[in-house]
Amino acid sequence: MAKVNLGAELDRATSLLVRAGLSEDHAAISAKAILASDRWGIGSHGLMRLPFYLERLLAGGINPHATLKTVTDMPSLVVMNGENGMGHWQLQAAANLAADRALVNGIAAVGLGASSHCGALGIYTAPITRKGLVGIIFSNGPAVMPPWGGKKSVLSTSPIAAGIPTNPPTIIDMATSAVARGKIAAKAQANEPLEPGWAFSADGEPTTDAKVALSGMLAPLGGAKGYALAVLVESLTGALIGPTLAANMPDMFSPADAANPQGISHFVIAIDAKKLTVDGTHDRLDTFVASVSAAGGRMPGVNRVDPENLNLGDEITVADTVLQQLADWDAKLSS
Repeated sequence: MAKVNLGAELDRATSLLVRAGLSEDHAAISAKAILASDRWGIGSHGLMRLPFYLERLLAGGINPHATLKTVTDMPSLVVMNGENGMGHWQLQAAANLAADRALVNGIAAVGLGASSHCGALGIYTAPITRKGLVGIIFSNGPAVMPPWGGKKSVLSTSPIAAGIPTNPPTIIDMATSAVARGKIAAKAQANEPLEPGWAFSADGEPTTDAKVALSGMLAPLGGAKGYALAVLVESLTGALIGPTLAANMPDMFSPADAANPQGISHFVIAIDAKKLTVDGTHDRLDTFVASVSAAGGRMPGVNRVDPENLNLGDEITVADTVLQQLADWDAKLSS
């Protein structure tokens, strides 16, 4: 592992994405979301994924020229087709749109289909909480988790994120599997073992071998309850928004799938917190936060920096193998 300058890596990530075909604007937004993951300490969703994005951009699995095509436009519900574009800038746009509509209508939802992987889901709560709103976001991905009691993967890690407009914002970001798949990939790259109970082989046998787990299955978080949450996420994303169910989705970690669009779907809900009161009182949230602190705890995610205001002088920790891969891509895209 190495400590590197965030600003320098942000510049490099932006440059690589531009050279892979993204516009300057879309590359800058996407790179910032990628580096925010590393700054948050979620390296499994940060620069580690950039080589896979670049491979997919060049192969056609991600459309560098995609736009957001509106399919449905109602006051509190918008559905957009992402044309298999880069998920980071697309979900950022969806979150901003949901927030703007919620400020007018009290609540708004945006469904974004035919998109791609977006990194750490919690990052996209920031455009919502910044405006004093509650944000809830769901996303799907390739099937890596069996139904409770089953032996075949039909569900993704089915992540859920939520942002609550406390000061600083509360950020909830979690997979409904026992662990995010990106963490499995990071362990595989580092040749590190997994914790027992995280994963199964493709044959359904428990494993602590990250490389075996990467082509196998993940355990649900909290058993049957985690499975039920994953069912909710897949229903709201792949099944309703579409176009691709987790069970039919190409794997971004598979070189053989690099040219195949994933068709990932994201679902964003924004709620005007000030209008969500029965008696006109707006200080109960502050009281709740104070009670958590008084009990010796803290609200989730409050120590995470604002992804829109990264300190370019900060250092982040990145695996040596990832830095070498980025250097290789730098040379490849410069030739």
